[in-house]
Parts: sequence; C-alpha cells; structure tokens
Amino acid sequence: MKKFNGAYIFGISMISAMGGLLFGYDWVVIGGAKPFYERFFELTTSLNLQAWAMSCALVGCVVGAVVSGLVSDKFGRKWPLLFSAFLFTVASLGTGMASSYLGFVVFRLIGGIGIGLASALSPMYIAEISPSHLRGRLVSLNQMTIVVGILLAQVVNLLIAENVPIGASDAFIQASWNGQMGWRWMFYACAVPAGAFFVLTFFLPESPRWLMKAGRADKAFPTLNKIGGEEYARQEMANIQNTLDDVTDKVDYKALFDKKYRPILLIGVILAVLQQWCGINTVFNYAEEIFAAAGYGVSDTLFNIVITGSVNLVFTLIAMFTVDKIGRKKLMLFGFIGLAISYILLGSALYLGIKGIAVLSMIIIAIAIYGMSLAPVVWVILSEIFPNKIRGAAMALATFSLWIACFILTYTFPLLNKALGASGTFWIYAGVCIIGFFFILKKLPETKGKSLEEIEEMISK
Repeated sequence: MKKFNGAYIFGISMISAMGGLLFGYDWVVIGGAKPFYERFFELTTSLNLQAWAMSCALVGCVVGAVVSGLVSDKFGRKWPLLFSAFLFTVASLGTGMASSYLGFVVFRLIGGIGIGLASALSPMYIAEISPSHLRGRLVSLNQMTIVVGILLAQVVNLLIAENVPIGASDAFIQASWNGQMGWRWMFYACAVPAGAFFVLTFFLPESPRWLMKAGRADKAFPTLNKIGGEEYARQEMANIQNTLDDVTDKVDYKALFDKKYRPILLIGVILAVLQQWCGINTVFNYAEEIFAAAGYGVSDTLFNIVITGSVNLVFTLIAMFTVDKIGRKKLMLFGFIGLAISYILLGSALYLGIKGIAVLSMIIIAIAIYGMSLAPVVWVILSEIFPNKIRGAAMALATFSLWIACFILTYTFPLLNKALGASGTFWIYAGVCIIGFFFILKKLPETKGKSLEEIEEMISK
C-alpha cells in the first residue's frame, strides 16, 4: 500500500483552489452590489444596460478561458495562476474606484479574465497532482472554495450594506451611503484574498504532467516523489510517458478535432453548457428580482442570499465526501432530475402567487441539490476526461463554452423574466435539466477510481 503525503497534497491543492475562492467572490459580489450601483450609474430604466453591467465580466471569462489553453500549455499551470491572482487584485480595486459606467465595465472585464483563467487552471492543476483515489475529493476542493467565495461575498455584502427600508425609492437608495460608497467596499474587499493568493502561488510546484510534456522529467520527479514516494513517482512518470508519444510542448488546437477525440470533447462541452443552463446561477446574480417576486425587500434579500450560500457550502462539503464513493454519473443524474422537479414546483408556486418562506424553501432545496451534484462534479469530470495530449486546449474549449453559456444565461434572465415571469423562466430551466438527465444517462462514462491515464485509455477505445 503506497503512503501519500496527505498534508503536502492538501496544501498545494488548497493554494491552487484559492483561484476558485476568488472566482466565487468576484462572480457573486455583484449580486449584492446590484441594487446600489444601478442607482449610482442610473441604470434602472434600461434593461439592456443592467444586463450588460451584470454579464460583461462573463465576456472577460470567455477571453480568459480561450487563452488559458495557450498559456497553460506554453508556460505551465503555475504562472498563469499567478497572473490571474494579479488580475483579480487590479479588478477589485478598479471596480470599487469606478466613477463612470464605462470604467465599471472595463474593470469587470479585467476581473472576468482572471475568473476565466482560474476556472480552467485551478481544477486542471489539482487533477494533475492528485493520486487517482483522491482526485474527485481534491478537485472538489476547488468547488468548495468557489462556494466559500460565494458565501464570503454574500456575508461581506450583508455586513457592509446599511438597512434599506422596504419600498425605498431609487432616489433614496442613490443618495444613501449604500448608493455612494457601500457597493464600492463590496468590491474592495476582494483585494485581500486576491493578494494572499498572489503571494501563496509562488510556493506552488509546477504540474508534473506539464513538466513531463515539456520534456523536463528531471523537475517532475521531485514533486511526484514528495506526493507518494520514489516507487509512486517512477510508476507515474512511466504511465504519463506512455500517453505522450508524439506530443510537443506546443498547443495543438487542430488535434481537438481529431475523430478519436471528438466524442469526449463533445461530452465535455455539453456538460459545461448544461451546468450553466440548469439556471441555478440566476439565484445568485439576480437575487433581487427573484426574491422580490417572492415578496422580499432589499435588506431581506441580502439576508436570504446568505442563507442560500450557507446551504450551498454545506452540500458542497457533502459532495466532496461522496464523489469518490458514489461516483460522478450517479450524482449528475440525481442533480439534473432533482433540479427539474424543484424548478417545476418553484415555477408553480410563483405562478400561483405563493410568497415568503415557501418560495425560499424551494430555492434552498434547489441549491442544495446543485451544491452536491452539478456544481462540483462537472469540474471534476472536466478536469479528468481529456487526454494528456490535448488537456490544456480541451479544458480551455470546455471552459470557453461554459462561460459563453453563462453569459447567455445571465444576459437573458431579465429579458425572460419580463416576458414570461419568474414562473415561466424556471419552467424553461426545468426542461433543460430533463434534457441533461437523459444526456448523462446515455453518454457519460463513470471515471471514479481511475488514473488520468487509465481514463484516457478507456475513452480512446
């Protein structure tokens, strides 16, 4: 039985997963700031400007995801992670200082690039340094830190914002401390963990698999040796080398469209899109509109989203300890069918005019299901199903697809909400989840307990 250096593996995984924490914070902080910056920039009369303010960071995410494949295959996993930490820091300070709508959008775009890089690189790095029997749990650390970042943003927003009277006018909110300064401090606060991530990333070793691909096996051995000992290091290096025939250190995007890679690439892209189009992220980004439909005011909404963030964290922790036991496929099936049922009930309640705790309870159930299934498991699957030869480029394409899907979801929600109401919108998301259930049932292979090289051999048959 091999002995693994658990403390070392956990430590470097946690540092890498801080990219997830910043991803979660930056992505959700805008939901709490939304009622205030919209009044400050006088956006309340334009749905298109509101949607662009909320979704512009996702364009940056798309850019970050696209370049992640190029920079990760050329420069490794460590240095692009360091650059993403720098972008997070700049964006946090710049967004908080923005005096114009244009400036606000520019710094949100910069933060989005950081998110796009981190969302692709953090889970990929963790998967590449993890022993196979721990990989699901360790990659799920990235989702756990995303959830911690979400909850941190929600708590910070709640602590910073002063109480807003129910029915307060736009002019009242615009002139208040919240409308002038509070929303700025919500963004400033992200600079603290961003700075910590920047410093700690210097202590990360480079991914052994990338080092092997780049022809630097002598530098890969010490890290693998520290992870599992000399025998494990030599065995892993041999396994990795067997999958690297004819592989260069250049990014080969053409290889993505090779017939033998096409089926697994398609699975990865569709999974990434479905994780977003399942619709749960609208609860975090458009909490004001959703909870307003349920009869809640701004201050109650800020408290409610802290509750949803806490539930998300608890069930993500549950997922961490079940993904390597129950398996990826079963959790994904449970997630899609559970969300479909939840959305049908939620949409029905909103359609019938049911308000208050009943609607909040249904939202919490949906978030709990998502937290222990689609949220962490999709990232685990994406980090492990792509072959060594195309992993960087394939992960970039899947993450690019995810952020395009997220942009479409985020931009269209206020338009769908106006046209169909919250009830009709959630019924559409229920339909997407039903499609996802049957896709997983027919197409997704089970990967738990297998090394990355074993997965590659299984899929390529």
